[in-house]
Amino acid sequence: MVRPAGLWRLCWRPWAARVSAENTGRREVTSGVSPRGSTSLRALNIFDRDLKRKQKNWAARQPEPTKFDYLKEEVGSRIADRVYDIPRAFPLALDLGCGRGYIAQYLNKVYIFDDLIYFEKNKSVFSYFSLHWVNDLPRALEQIHYILKPDGVFIGAMFGGDTLYELRCSLQLAEIEREGGFSPHISPFTAVNDLGHLLGRAGFNTLTVDTDEIQVNYPGMFELMEDLQGMGESNCSWNRKALLHRDTMLAAAAVYREMYRNEDGSVPATYQIYYMIGWKYHESQAKPAERGSATVSFGELGKINTLMPQEKKSQ
Repeated sequence: MVRPAGLWRLCWRPWAARVSAENTGRREVTSGVSPRGSTSLRALNIFDRDLKRKQKNWAARQPEPTKFDYLKEEVGSRIADRVYDIPRAFPLALDLGCGRGYIAQYLNKVYIFDDLIYFEKNKSVFSYFSLHWVNDLPRALEQIHYILKPDGVFIGAMFGGDTLYELRCSLQLAEIEREGGFSPHISPFTAVNDLGHLLGRAGFNTLTVDTDEIQVNYPGMFELMEDLQGMGESNCSWNRKALLHRDTMLAAAAVYREMYRNEDGSVPATYQIYYMIGWKYHESQAKPAERGSATVSFGELGKINTLMPQEKKSQ
């Protein structure tokens, strides 16, 4: 994916068939901050949610906010692909962290919200690029599970741990060289092995968690940082460093170009995306066989041709 002078867009695979959004529901702008006293005691306070709200609002007020939507539109289409892969109809869906409705543009009858709230029971819930800024992720997943109807599905996407590793390494090396130490400039992300555990603990079953990487090419490091700001995805962790010296920034840009430069002179930025699917339990769902009920050992898989009846082979 290359960032031209104007609007760039990645098309790694064909776009899903577009479905007109006949009813995108109602859009409400909320602060994204949990009500006072509602956060569980085990929650970590990693992110400044007030600052994140200001970053999102600033990005939405820019003269050309859609200029920075190329990544969100691409991931939104991939989430819609996963919805279409499920062979059933969902009469109503709830979209959490909707932005400008990057998923709703492909689907019908989607209620759009920017924050997790208790809502009427839904058959499906989508979450798009909002969970990686949540301080109490276990409780957020429990709330999503709560508002699902039995046999309802949750489909979400969030940034993974290797996101922007090129930028992270370049800033750290430059800061160590120029200032004798470094501070975190990229927000921490959830590890993929922890994500499945959190979904299971929230009550979801039949889990599917997969990862994907989208690489975007930029003219330089400063263009990448400009786009992150335009997306509203700048760092908002409490332990961030408020200011980077000019010399450090110039050194980081040079390190970035020296270590990761493409043949055409552009520099890549890698976005790792975690996609997750979880179902709320219902008695009609398929259940695993009881332990010890298998009639064939895995050690005999190499003899599968001899074990199959002759009539099945002929078919």
